[in-house]
Amino acid sequence: MAPYPTSTRRQFIQSATLAATSLPLASVPTRAANAPGTSAFSFLLLGDLHYDKLEHHDMAWVRQEKPNDVGQIENYSRITRDLTPRLFATVRDTVAELNQTAKTRVAFVLQVGDLVEGLCGNEALSVQQNREALGFVREARLDAPFLFTKGNHDITGPGAVTAFGEVFHPFLNNQARTVSPGTDAVTSGRYTVTAGNAQFVFFDAYEAGVSLDWFEAVAARRTAENLFVVVHPPVVPYGARSTWHVLSSARDKARRERFLALLGDQQAIVVGGHIHRYNRLVRAAGRGRFSQFALSSIVSAPEVKPKTELLSSDRYTPDQISVEPAFSPANADERRAVYTAEQTFVSRFEYADLPGYAVVTVDGSRVTARMYSGIGRELWRTAELNPNAG
Repeated sequence: MAPYPTSTRRQFIQSATLAATSLPLASVPTRAANAPGTSAFSFLLLGDLHYDKLEHHDMAWVRQEKPNDVGQIENYSRITRDLTPRLFATVRDTVAELNQTAKTRVAFVLQVGDLVEGLCGNEALSVQQNREALGFVREARLDAPFLFTKGNHDITGPGAVTAFGEVFHPFLNNQARTVSPGTDAVTSGRYTVTAGNAQFVFFDAYEAGVSLDWFEAVAARRTAENLFVVVHPPVVPYGARSTWHVLSSARDKARRERFLALLGDQQAIVVGGHIHRYNRLVRAAGRGRFSQFALSSIVSAPEVKPKTELLSSDRYTPDQISVEPAFSPANADERRAVYTAEQTFVSRFEYADLPGYAVVTVDGSRVTARMYSGIGRELWRTAELNPNAG
C-alpha cells in the first residue's frame, strides 16, 4: 500500500468535508430527498474505548472470577492514562476546526459502545468508573454533545447494569435533547435522535428482542432521508470472530432474519464496534441492502499502521478466520460455515486491523466516512456509506 498522506491543516479540513459522488438513495414516498448542502452536518465517530483505571476494580474479585482479564485491565488502564487523552485532544481540535472552517458543522461525537471496561467487582466501583468516564469526557471540552450506545463491557460485572442506568441514562438524556430537542426521554439503551436529514437509532443489543420490536415501530414512522442504526456488536459478521454478531444464536434465527430485512428495507447505515477492527461492507436483505461501518478507538501506541488488510469484496470468504489464527481453533469449522452462508449477500467488503477515529459527513444522500489512523491526523481511507452508492 502507498505511504500515508500527511495532511496539512487546510488539507485536513478539505478532506474531512469532501463527499464522494454516489448514486441517489432510492426514494421512499414519505421521505423527501434533500439536495446536497441542505441540512448538511458532520459527526465524529469513535469506536470502543474501554476507559479504565486499576482503582476501578476489586482486583481480588477479578483474579478470582475473571483471571484471564487481569492483563487486559492493566493494558486498558495504561491506554486510558497515556493515549486516550491524546485521542480526545485530537477529537476536540477536529471539532473546533470543522466548526470554524467547514460548511458542515459538527452535530455531535458518537461512540459505539464499551465506553468503559466494566468488570469492577461491585456496584459502587461500577458507579465510580462510569462517573469518572463522563468526567473525562466533560473535561475534554469537545464542544459537541457526546452520544453512545450500550456495549457488553458497559454492563459486565456485579452492579454494572444498575450503574449504567444510574449514571449514563441521565447523561444521555441531556445529550440527546441537546442534539434533538423534544426527543423522548432516555430511560434505557434504546433511544433516537435526529440531526439534519438523518435519524439515529440506538439499538440495545443486550435486550435484542425488545429492541427489535421497538426498532420496527421506529422504522415504520421514519421520515428522515438517512437512517443510522448504532449497535455495539456487528450485524453482519466479519474477521475471525464470526459468531460474535447480534442475534447470532440458533434460537434467534427468525429474529435475525427479521432484523436484516428491516435494515435492507430501510437502506440503513449500521455503525458499531465490538470486534476492535475496521470494517465496511454492504449486505443485501429484504427488499434492498444496508451498509455496515465499524471501527476501534483503542489505540495502544502513539504511532499505528494498518495490519491484515482485506480490501475487496472477494475477500469476504471463510478464509477470513485466518486473520486471527490462534482464536478458538476448536470451532473453526463452525465459524467458516457462518461465512459460507453469508458471502452470497455481501459486497464492498473492507477489513483492517487499524484503530483510530472517523469524520462522517452527511450531505443530502451522500454519507462519507473518512477514517484517520491512531491519535493523529493521518487520513487512511475514505468510505462511502450510502448502501446504494456506486
